[in-house]
Amino acid sequence: MVDRTRVVIRRMNQMGDRSRLVGMERYGINTRKALGISVTELRGLARELGRNHDLAVSLWESEIHEARILASMVDDPAQVTEAQMEAWVYDLDSWDLCDQVCGNLFDRTRFAFRKAVQWSAREDEFVKRAGFALMAWAAVHRKDAPDEQFETFLPIIRAEATDDRNYVRKAVSWALRQIGKRSRELNLRAIETARQIQKIDARAARWIAGDALRELESPAVQERFAARSNA
Repeated sequence: MVDRTRVVIRRMNQMGDRSRLVGMERYGINTRKALGISVTELRGLARELGRNHDLAVSLWESEIHEARILASMVDDPAQVTEAQMEAWVYDLDSWDLCDQVCGNLFDRTRFAFRKAVQWSAREDEFVKRAGFALMAWAAVHRKDAPDEQFETFLPIIRAEATDDRNYVRKAVSWALRQIGKRSRELNLRAIETARQIQKIDARAARWIAGDALRELESPAVQERFAARSNA
């Protein structure tokens, strides 16, 4: 597996375009160990490689930014352990890596809902963001889960809505918005939660509530629910 990892990393070095790093930095991406490979290019490479848990672990250990994103694309959710998730989440050092790992891999594991709750209560900025990113991605991807599962996240979202750190408050809003777009009933519950958050005397809470309500009450979202009802 070491030899295969070296081959893949050599390929990634050839794909990399370091002129992209400046643009990545403008978006707040940590480029300290980045190569300058787009997510689209990484997805193409992941399709070539296929699912491979051992390769994913080895790629992650390289500490290369894009190699870790690729690891989340080729890993097998069924083989991911809770210990692996706990180790990887504390390696997260950039919002894009956090979101890719949660949306490509973690949200598909059997530990996803438990980790969303646990991580949302932790202090580390990217660990906390990962908790809410898991909620957001699971709302999109986990068609197997009942709406009641997502309703249990709403009190957590309300409780954590005063965290003014940029990467946290944006993730809290993202989770609330994605849950509220999952179904008509969850839309009503999410709007109710946003109204409760709006009453909290905190800058982060006011921002989160405004950001969420703008989308959840928008004509586009409401018309989509109306179309489903009429189908």
